[in-house]
Amino acid sequence: MLPLEKVQNLIDRHVKLEKELSSVEIDKKKFASISKEYSDLNDIIKQAKEYLSYQKDTDDLKNIINDNKSDSEMKEFANNELENLKKNYQINEKKIKLFLLPKDLADSKNAIIEVRAGTGGLEASLFASDLYKMYEKVSQKKKWVVEIISISKSDAGGLKEIIALIKGENIYSSLKYESGVHRVQRVPDTETQGRVHTSAATVAVLPEAEDLDIQLEEKDLRIDVFRSSGPGGQSVNTTDSAVRITHIPTGIVVSQQDEKSQIRNKEKGLKILRSRIYDYERQKIDQERSKDRKSKIGTGDRSERIRTYNFPQGRVTDHRINLTLHKLEEFMEGEIFDEMIESLSLQAQMDELNKLNL
Repeated sequence: MLPLEKVQNLIDRHVKLEKELSSVEIDKKKFASISKEYSDLNDIIKQAKEYLSYQKDTDDLKNIINDNKSDSEMKEFANNELENLKKNYQINEKKIKLFLLPKDLADSKNAIIEVRAGTGGLEASLFASDLYKMYEKVSQKKKWVVEIISISKSDAGGLKEIIALIKGENIYSSLKYESGVHRVQRVPDTETQGRVHTSAATVAVLPEAEDLDIQLEEKDLRIDVFRSSGPGGQSVNTTDSAVRITHIPTGIVVSQQDEKSQIRNKEKGLKILRSRIYDYERQKIDQERSKDRKSKIGTGDRSERIRTYNFPQGRVTDHRINLTLHKLEEFMEGEIFDEMIESLSLQAQMDELNKLNL
């Protein structure tokens, strides 16, 4: 059972914010912040009020049921209302608990997604390409904007690595569970015996960090420039336009050579660097919070095998929640991506609730 004081605090806070919003002295920046919090609370206030009045409403209905003066029709009505009240009480309690969970401030941010071919040679690079196309299709359906930051292609149309920025509403919250090792089982086009090969690709999803999140100081950066090189080592251009940026305190290194301009390569490199440092700091804080307790979902561990795509059997399995969807083709087209993400998100919320013992 939820502490009634916590629920009452939500209602009191809602009333206070309402008064502040009607104040003529409030500045624009504060108004935007208060409006957001007020809007979020609006979604839960009805449930909070019903939760607080549950005991009184229950007693009132029981009085009608136990009152000898009540006719049978009235008693039947009260019994039905009592059943509905109990059901709503449980639903409201769950909604309020989820609302009270600590918010991930990064959820509303854009995301930088990095897809890399893993073990499996050419087949791994082709799978990396398929994975990235899947994220592109999901983005198209949701009207997200995708900007490629860097790309390294392999033979036969595969991808060694691709880094892209995906922009829209609450992108990171939708994609953060994609970080990890994605394994594929399928028969390659070059396989004459019809044998199933296993290969893998790794995905890293980072919240886009802005200047306010991570402030980079010149003294903490070592910037090296060098000549860009393409497949086979041939020169892409004759100027030293490629940039390698090392963040000395963390040892994080970013190389960027897609643009002909050294300035543009540096800008792109710094964007990736900020997000990697931001992600590094977030993970450090998460590890300190959890100590020995490792959550099943959302660890962001790049080496953890999270999902298997089995093409011969037409299924995709997420190992973190033991969910198998027998709709692999639709999944790769971005059709049922939300079904997987909603299941992962729900499990993550349940894990958090269990930790907090609300």
